[in-house]
Amino acid sequence: MMDKIRDWFGFGPMTQGFGGHGHDHGDGDGGHGHTHGVIDPTIATTTRGIWAIKWSFVVLAVTAALQLVVVFLSGSVALLADTIHNIGDAVTAVPLWIAFMLVRRKPSKAFTYGLGRVEDLAGIVIVLIILFSAIVAGYEAIDRLINPRPIAFLGWVAIAGLIGFIGNEAVAVFRIRVGREINSAALIADGYHARTDGFTSLAVVLGAIGVWLGFPLADPIIGLLITAAIFAIVWQSSKAVLTRMLDGVEPAIVDEIHHAAEHVSGIEHVHSVQARWIGHRLHADVAISVPEMATAKDVLGVTEALKEELFAHLPALAEANVRLMSSAGPAAEISHAHHHAPEPFKVVCDLAEGTLEIVDTPAGERMRLTIDRHADDLAATVIIDRPEGPETLRLDPVADNHHRLESTVAPAEPHEFQARLILAANGREQVLPFKMVEPEGHHH
Repeated sequence: MMDKIRDWFGFGPMTQGFGGHGHDHGDGDGGHGHTHGVIDPTIATTTRGIWAIKWSFVVLAVTAALQLVVVFLSGSVALLADTIHNIGDAVTAVPLWIAFMLVRRKPSKAFTYGLGRVEDLAGIVIVLIILFSAIVAGYEAIDRLINPRPIAFLGWVAIAGLIGFIGNEAVAVFRIRVGREINSAALIADGYHARTDGFTSLAVVLGAIGVWLGFPLADPIIGLLITAAIFAIVWQSSKAVLTRMLDGVEPAIVDEIHHAAEHVSGIEHVHSVQARWIGHRLHADVAISVPEMATAKDVLGVTEALKEELFAHLPALAEANVRLMSSAGPAAEISHAHHHAPEPFKVVCDLAEGTLEIVDTPAGERMRLTIDRHADDLAATVIIDRPEGPETLRLDPVADNHHRLESTVAPAEPHEFQARLILAANGREQVLPFKMVEPEGHHH
């Protein structure tokens, strides 16, 4: 019996463990809550979730409309405040509809990310509407305390309060049931929030009973208490909406990105994580480092594996950008500031045109050929004449980029030498002799 009661209030075992991907992340999913003006992405990204929000809106809108009729007939400020509260719950669905209508439009040259930000603007409008309504309700309650007036149709006021309770309870049962079907912790949390709102409606009934028993100030006092609850909603919702407008995200999202990286072998360190919402879609930028001995193929494999983990851990993720950094961070880049490579060699021939040079990379110095024009299936090799024998450096495409060819190892010191660049393509071969001389003051 006690388990059923605890589950009804939202503290039972059925309300826990909706992580979405089967990992134990502690509080990673605890940030899902009820916030007016912001639609949780775990709801918005599923058809069933959108359906639940739509019908929740219909039920609460009908509930608020019935209460509003009694407000005009009775003059009860407690019922007015509760009606405003229920309207605030109903209009939560508005930004979702606006966003979904506009997000369908393809990105343009002016709006390269699409129109997802419209959802944030709609959220601000909703918060302002609820704030204005709370001020009106608060003013009416204070005025009724100073200038008491009789309330008409007390029975109807009590019935309207019960209607508010029944409407919120129906929405609670509906959201919780659908939330469990689609495994959405956010929708379940919304359901239990609606159940709590039902008790706010029951407070209207208590106010009507108090007036009936000869305490006329019970109605405005209840109205003030409900108004205080609405102001708390405004404060919570405005923080959430403004945070998203300023590119803020829930800390749990950053933790989830770090956790996703832990599932990928080959990542040496996660240097930085950036994320932001564009509407109800998440965009992430992650900077990682890999071991210095990793090949271009290894790097591509690690990058793709990380993206797969990110999309698996974050259902609302729309785009993930993975950047590669030196394993030693900024210090490693500074350590190469002593770079003293010779002047580049300009390559001009039938098979290719470009620049051959010695460059600093996160993995160390490399011989690089940057190509502006080249023949198909171009292969390049540098042969350096050394006193102890020729040094051969094969230049391979970097990350399958055939316009940038690099050696996998650094050219030996010193960087003053006679050499040949051998280009081959389509059965043809060209040998381009060149000489590199270190700048003055860097001779060994």
